[in-house]
Amino acid sequence: MSEAISVLVPSFIIGIAVAAPVGAMGVLCIQRVLARGWRAGIATGAGIATADGIYAGIAAFGVAALAQWLVALQVPLRIGGGFLLVWLGWRAITTPPARRAAEATERTRLGLLYTSAVGLTLTNPMTVMAFAAVFASAGLVAQPSTVTATAATAGVACGSFSWWIALTVGTSLARRAAGDSTLRWVNRVSGAVVAGFGIVAIVAGLAAMG
Repeated sequence: MSEAISVLVPSFIIGIAVAAPVGAMGVLCIQRVLARGWRAGIATGAGIATADGIYAGIAAFGVAALAQWLVALQVPLRIGGGFLLVWLGWRAITTPPARRAAEATERTRLGLLYTSAVGLTLTNPMTVMAFAAVFASAGLVAQPSTVTATAATAGVACGSFSWWIALTVGTSLARRAAGDSTLRWVNRVSGAVVAGFGIVAIVAGLAAMG
């Protein structure tokens, strides 16, 4: 038990550190909270944390062959994720935010928000290598057992999810304070930023192919 805790705590911090930098997924989470409410943010954050946990698990359990296979697919994954970000950004720009939480809380819709967040996060397989490097530098799972690898995976996923909960709560409070006009403009701007991240991903992927 003490061995698991010694791995779980630093892995939790690593999960927060990986999730905290503002990127495409952070902006997407904020945009979804602004447009659909806090439940959409929680669903999105849970999806991102799930994907982070998957990649952390691959690194923690030392599945080198799977990690190398995923890294080999990074270019098509990046391009595919880029197109999806552009589409999501365009939808955000053209769809007005809903004031009624009930309009965006259907189980199927939240399920789609969750699965799309998982898929988008998984389009960056270099995350596996990042986790492997961080685990190695921190002295975690140097000789992984099932217990330590599981603790590291759970710690990263929980740390990541805690960050997305905090971001969702903060954005939701700002959403309540914003007027309808402000909410529409912020939603459009955040949608444009999401689409911009998508265009950058597509261009970078195409450049890598050349």
